[in-house]
Amino acid sequence: MIRRLKYNEIDFKKYTECLENSEQRKYSATKDFLDVTSGKNWEILVYGDYEAIMPIAFERKFGCIKLVINPKLCQQLGIFSKTDVTEINDAFLSFFEAKYNIWYYAFNDVNKFSKNLKERKNFLIYPADYNEVRQKYSPKRKRKLRLDAEILQNSEVREVTMNEAIDFISQNTIGAKDEEDKKEFLQTFSDFEKAQHLKLTAFFYHKTIINIIAVYSDEKALALLGTFNAKEHIKLSGSSVIIDHIISENIHNKIFDFEGSDVPAIEEFFRGFRPELQMYPTILNSKKQILKKIFKF
Repeated sequence: MIRRLKYNEIDFKKYTECLENSEQRKYSATKDFLDVTSGKNWEILVYGDYEAIMPIAFERKFGCIKLVINPKLCQQLGIFSKTDVTEINDAFLSFFEAKYNIWYYAFNDVNKFSKNLKERKNFLIYPADYNEVRQKYSPKRKRKLRLDAEILQNSEVREVTMNEAIDFISQNTIGAKDEEDKKEFLQTFSDFEKAQHLKLTAFFYHKTIINIIAVYSDEKALALLGTFNAKEHIKLSGSSVIIDHIISENIHNKIFDFEGSDVPAIEEFFRGFRPELQMYPTILNSKKQILKKIFKF
């Protein structure tokens, strides 16, 4: 019942219909998102006539070895179906582990399996009235949002283009391995902008950008892709103001996805907005485990 389809074999109309009507729907499994983040290096497992689907992104190493790994900025993939069914998920998992060399793969927070998989954290705010959402913010976050008169008089929050933001983002990117990694990161942002899915919102202080928040946007969700701050102005809480601004304009009909973090300070920052914690299952194999499977020793 489960088939493996390469990219050029996918019926994207059926794929999209299954995804958009699924219980587990994630923006990161859409064709637009995966085409950009994986460079179209993805394929799917499909159950029946697209009753359930599982997108799988990969990289090729040494020219011929295909390794499964979630692309950069792609937190969750997994199995998508009208109703999450453990037995069907188990069948996908068994096929997946038998047929692929898995480096790292993250299922979504709705997927359930008979066997235990290691889980990671994510934080979400679901659509609701903005005033109700803001009322739940932590006392500390509410204080951060109360700007003094001088800052209010000399600041502005507005959307900017990638062309306006690229220098600031480049100078304040944290976590890139090297310049090539940073270049790929910036190119991904540019590609999202061309596809009309990137929103960059900046906090200006005395007409100078001191914070930028990047989000991926579609008709159902907003996902935090990056937070960029000028270190000398970190105490002004511009990032908190921007996120609150984005939430105020969108939370009535869109999920706000913080995208989780394994860094305690970032997790604490997210928790200040009182999002819901959602755990999602993952598979992570070491290089030794992958080589052992490939060469069967």
